[in-house]
Amino acid sequence: MKLKKFFAIVCMAVSLLGVTACGSQASNTTGGGSQTAAAEKAPAKARKVLVVYYTNSHRTEQVARDIARKTGGDLFLLEPQQPYTEADLDYNNKSARVYKEHEDPKLQDVALKNAKPANWKDYDTVFVGYPIWWGNAAWPLNQFVKSNDFTGKTVIPFSTSASSGMGGSVGKLKAMAGGKGNWLSGMGFTGGIDDSKVNSWVDSLGLK
Repeated sequence: MKLKKFFAIVCMAVSLLGVTACGSQASNTTGGGSQTAAAEKAPAKARKVLVVYYTNSHRTEQVARDIARKTGGDLFLLEPQQPYTEADLDYNNKSARVYKEHEDPKLQDVALKNAKPANWKDYDTVFVGYPIWWGNAAWPLNQFVKSNDFTGKTVIPFSTSASSGMGGSVGKLKAMAGGKGNWLSGMGFTGGIDDSKVNSWVDSLGLK
C-alpha cells in the first residue's frame, strides 16, 4: 500500500515538472516574438532638412521661411560679400552691376560671406531657393553650389520671379555640382507669394 502511494506521489511530481517546463518554454517564445515585432516597428530616421536661399526682394525669403516651418528645417541665407544695392539690380541699366555680370560670365562667381553651411554632412534634404535672373538662378548661388559636395543628398530647387518660370536653372546648377546629388525638378513661384501654395507643394513632395 505504501509502495503504491509512493509511486503516485512520484508521478504527480513528474507531471508538475512537465507543465512548468512547457510554460517556461512558451513564455520565452512569446518574448522573442514581441522583440521581433518591436524591432520591425522601429521608426525610420527622420530627414534632416536645410533650406538654403539667396534673396533680393524678400519673396524668396518668404518662401524659404514657409518651407522651413513646414519641414522643421534649418535656414541658411547666402550673403554676397559685396551686397547688391537697388541700383545694382536695375537690369534695364547697362551700367548696373547685375547687367555687367550678365554680360560677362566671369563676373558671376559672386563671393559670399559664407558658402559652407555648418554640419553640412548631417543634412540629407536640401532646398535651394533663388530669384530668376535672365532665365537663370541668381548668381550668388554659384559659389555655394561649387563649394559643397551634394553626394547622397536630395536637392529640391525653388525659384521666385515676377513672371518667369525656372527656365534651365536647375540643370545648370546640377552641372555646377558636378552632377552629384539627386536634383528634383523643383518649383517656380511667380507673382505674389501664397503661403498655402507653398505648403501644398511641400506636401506633394512626400517628405517624412
